[in-house]
Amino acid sequence: MKFTAKQIASFIDGEIIGNENAEVYTFAKIEEGVPGALSFLGNPKYTEYIYTTESTIVLVNKDFVPTKEIKPTLIKVDNAYNSLAKLLTIYEASKPKKQGISSLASIATSAKIGENCYIAPYVVIGENCEIGDNCMLYDGVSVGDGVKIGSNNTIYSHAVIYHDCRIGNNCILHGGCVIGADGFGFAPTANGYEKIPQTGIVIVEDNVEIGANTCIDRATMGATVIHSGVKLDNLIQIAHNDEVGSHTAMAAQVGVAGSTKIGEWCIFGGQAGISGHSTIGNHTTIGPQCGTIGNLKGGETVLGSPAIDAKEYIRAAAYLKRLPEMSKKIKELTREIEELKKNK
Repeated sequence: MKFTAKQIASFIDGEIIGNENAEVYTFAKIEEGVPGALSFLGNPKYTEYIYTTESTIVLVNKDFVPTKEIKPTLIKVDNAYNSLAKLLTIYEASKPKKQGISSLASIATSAKIGENCYIAPYVVIGENCEIGDNCMLYDGVSVGDGVKIGSNNTIYSHAVIYHDCRIGNNCILHGGCVIGADGFGFAPTANGYEKIPQTGIVIVEDNVEIGANTCIDRATMGATVIHSGVKLDNLIQIAHNDEVGSHTAMAAQVGVAGSTKIGEWCIFGGQAGISGHSTIGNHTTIGPQCGTIGNLKGGETVLGSPAIDAKEYIRAAAYLKRLPEMSKKIKELTREIEELKKNK
């Protein structure tokens, strides 16, 4: 499918500099541009490539001013990255959607499947499940008994949704993610650890995306809740009875211990670890490999393990590389003090 610069500019309210009839049919990074490709320049670090790229059209911010001749047609917009995201969404939506239920799928007779769904081979759907309209379940997806899934969801290969869990609308579950496995609940006894039954469920609200091999444990009682708009990267662990507030985003390998309440619009860097039974307030930013102990009131940016205010952490980190020099100086001063004591 081809698009002209004029068509693209109309989608994103852009200003064309160059040939409005220039055509593209694919996307490419600006440093890897080829004829027929659309690229973008959002980060000034990549400015040099706009003068050498082979891409036919490049999205740029309105304040971009070239310093020499440019070959591609430019489309100036308020934010090149956001405009690219909009175009990618339009492009994805234009692709034909799969439909139909494979004869190789195993679907319980009591399950209810909505209209215009795609159920791939080797999907298993248990008793009394409900799946809304326009859902796509790819090969090997397992849906346990009593699960309820809303409309317009995409569930990729080998994702597993345990019994009685709830998935909202417009969600994306990537391959291998597990929703509703038992929480890590064991009681120590004289003979070892006795398993505590995990009788709750997981509730995933609307517009949530869950990355590959991410695990969200079911609650001991009640529900582990992922509120609307949450974005979880790959390989994340959300423990039993956690609650993740709307529009919070977590990068890969974040681990959240049990019974933790996380507010709205929080950001977690990769490999951050959150202690159990704690509360993280709204609009908190937790840096990569950060380890939190206890509550955070909200609106904070923290780094380090244990986590401290980001500015304090940066000031402290500045001394780390000077520690050998400081240690040497302390030893010298100690010797001088000892000599002064002897000469008294």
